[in-house]
This record gives sequence, structure tokens and C-alpha cells, in this order.
Amino acid sequence: MVFMSDNTEKNTGKEKIESFESAMSELNRLVAQLEEGELPLEASITAYQRGVELVKYCTAQLEKVDRQIEILDREMLKPFQTDNTTESK
Repeated sequence: MVFMSDNTEKNTGKEKIESFESAMSELNRLVAQLEEGELPLEASITAYQRGVELVKYCTAQLEKVDRQIEILDREMLKPFQTDNTTESK
């Protein structure tokens, strides 16, 4: 059985992610805190859960951008065609 404080439940998944950049920044801070090993157990669990949310958000954003780039590539980029007349000169 897992016991969680009210604070932990309120903080998990309730904070809005503003942008990819802010998510990466927050994720870097959380990783640094977890690596220091100074957080109490409950705070470590909360930080880990938030980190998972941030990773999911960032992954989704990167996949979205990747799809957009693929669409642009299909619409805008065409195979390069050389002009044979300029090569023979």
C-alpha cells in the first residue's frame, strides 16, 4: 500500500507545461535534484513522476515537429535535376 501526502497528490500532473523549452529546463532541474540524492523519499517520488510527465510531453512535441518536417519535405523538396546543357559546355 502506498501512502502519499496531500501535497504529493496535488503536485502530480496538475502543473501546466508552458513550452518544450520550459519542460526541458524543469526536467534538467529535477534530474539534478534527484542525482544529488538530498530529496526525501516522497519528494523524490514526486520529482520522478513529474519527470516522466515532462519526458512524455517533450517526446510528443518532438514527434509533432518531426511530422511537420516530413510534411514540409514532401511538399517543398523535390529531387534535384541537373540541366544537361550546362554540363556539356
